[in-house]
Formats: sequence, structure tokens, C-alpha cells
Amino acid sequence: MNLVSNIWLHPRTSASGLLIAVVSVAGVLSQQGIKLGSAGSGSVVTLVSGIAAAILGLMARDPGSEAPNTGSTAKLGAWALIALLLPLPWMAGCSGKDVAQDIVNWTPAMQSAVAAVDSTASLLDPADAPAFAAATVGFDAASTLLSAQARAYLANPNAGTLAQLQAQVVAFSQQVNAALLLAAGISNPASRQQALAVIQAVAVAVSAILALVQSISSKSDVARMAAQSSIKLAAVRPLLAEDMAAAVVAAHYGEPVPAAQAQWAQAQDAAIQAGF
Repeated sequence: MNLVSNIWLHPRTSASGLLIAVVSVAGVLSQQGIKLGSAGSGSVVTLVSGIAAAILGLMARDPGSEAPNTGSTAKLGAWALIALLLPLPWMAGCSGKDVAQDIVNWTPAMQSAVAAVDSTASLLDPADAPAFAAATVGFDAASTLLSAQARAYLANPNAGTLAQLQAQVVAFSQQVNAALLLAAGISNPASRQQALAVIQAVAVAVSAILALVQSISSKSDVARMAAQSSIKLAAVRPLLAEDMAAAVVAAHYGEPVPAAQAQWAQAQDAAIQAGF
């Protein structure tokens, strides 16, 4: 009875909650490859998500019966912003060309982070430096190859170039995961903190590329990629600083940090659910 009365007394809040739920569910369906049919050049899921987000945005701007500066209106506007932004980077699979370009756009950040890793070994405790260097020695070659394959896929997006991109992003992510676990075992606290910080900067870029590749891959391809991931994300996720990751994502997409935090969490959850 309270549920019915609440809907009657607070129709705008109830409607906004329903629309946010629609956008959230659509995001999950899209990441799982469920399209529910075609709609123009996209899918029914992305169409419904876009319409729900648009209506939510209009509601947030509608003064209605409330003063524009009330807390409820401000909260609705914030949720509308997050709902509008949340699907964009991680649900871009409806446009393969856009995803391919976004993958390429992430490679400078990845290579810059790898360069920082290269210069870190000399700053660590002498007892920890050799192990760190051994764990990260393959980062240069892996990042160069991943960058080249991302550009190859952008130039010629076919099954062959996608398969190469899938294999390399999984291989690099496994190298990064292994390095994170090793860095977590460094005994010197200062060296451990510094090693984790530079490796996780690489991890953010590689994770973003993995999420984008996942969004344009078939279910069977994702299952194959996940099967090749022996070090699972769940094992290293506690080592990743969520605030730092969100700041990197926010800077990359030019968006508010709260939206980036939601995107990062959504991408990590989707990767774990897929078996990575």
C-alpha cells in the first residue's frame, strides 16, 4: 500500500527511478550482447536506453512543482547526468568504428604509463628492483604491439584484425595482473606503494581497452578470451585504486568523476561476470 501511495504522491521521483532502472538494465543487456532486435543502425536495447536517458534529462530540467534549487531537483539532475554519461564509453559497441577509434585513443595513455614503469625500477629499494624489473620487462613490447594492432583494426576492421587485437589485449592484461600481484608482495612499504601506483596506471588503460574490445566481440570470442585469462581480475581488483582509475577515465572522456567512477565499476563488474 505504501508503494502505491508513494508513487501517487511522488510521481516525478518514481518516474525518474524507473527510467534510471531502464538505463541500468539496458547497459547490462548491451554488455552481455543482448540486442532484442535491430533499430536502424543500432539495436532495440540501445534505442530504449537512449530514449529513457533523454526523458530523464528532460525531467531533470523541468521545474515542475518544485523550486529549482531544492535538494530533490538537484539530486535528480545529478542522477540524470550519470545515467546519460554512463552508457557512452562502455556501451559504444553499437558503432564499431567509434569503438576502434576509442581503443586507439587509449594507447597514448597506455604507452605513457609504460614509460613511467620503465623509469621506476631505479627508484625502488635495491632488494626489490630486480623482481619489479623482471615482472615488467615485457610491458614495452606488449604496449607497442597492442597499439599497432589497435591501429590495424581501425584501418581494417575485420575478423582477422579483431582476433589479433583480442589476443594481444588479453596477453597484456595478464602480464599486468601478474606484475600487480608481484608488486603487492614487495616487503618495503614505500617501494610497494610506488610499484603498485605505476603498474596500476598501465592497468587502467589496458582494462579500458579490454572493455572496449569486449563490447565489439561475440559471446564465443569473449568466452575464449576469458578462458585465456588465468589470473582473474577478482584477484587484482583490490590492488587497484578506484579513485585514481576514475580520475584517469574522467580525464580521458572529459566527464565528471562520479560518472567515471560508475563507468569503471560497471566495466570491472562486466569483465568479472564474463570470466576475466
